[in-house]
Amino acid sequence: MEWQTIKPVEILLVEDSPADVELTREALADSKLLNRLHVVENGEDAIAFLRRQGRYASANKPDVVLLDLNLPRKDGREVLEEIKGDPELKAIPVVVLTTSRADEDILRSYQLHANCYITKPVDLNQFFAVVKSVENFWFSVVKLPPKIDSFT
Repeated sequence: MEWQTIKPVEILLVEDSPADVELTREALADSKLLNRLHVVENGEDAIAFLRRQGRYASANKPDVVLLDLNLPRKDGREVLEEIKGDPELKAIPVVVLTTSRADEDILRSYQLHANCYITKPVDLNQFFAVVKSVENFWFSVVKLPPKIDSFT
């Protein structure tokens, strides 16, 4: 019988709020799913991570990106546009996870081909529930694209 190594799910969290990073980390640590969370705090670092540039040269390709919209240096809308406009990156699912409830942000995110848009709840228990639902959906229900590009 041939055994396969179980590889952790690679998650890139693009978030500048240390509190939200910690909450996400705690929610994912509670998971039954083996995962590896990578965190960058701004849009420029997100693109460098995804393109494996500079200090991110040995980064693993994420299976999904959790993207805040309101980021320093390069905002989430710009990051989303670059990801979905790049043939090497566009197949990576991007979950917009933000505090913005603005219709224009929701519409613009979908126009830029976000895979889904979730508004962060203020309540701690609801935040944990949202992270768990993202995890359950993207890693239990959805079939993710295979890693067949230059990241593998």
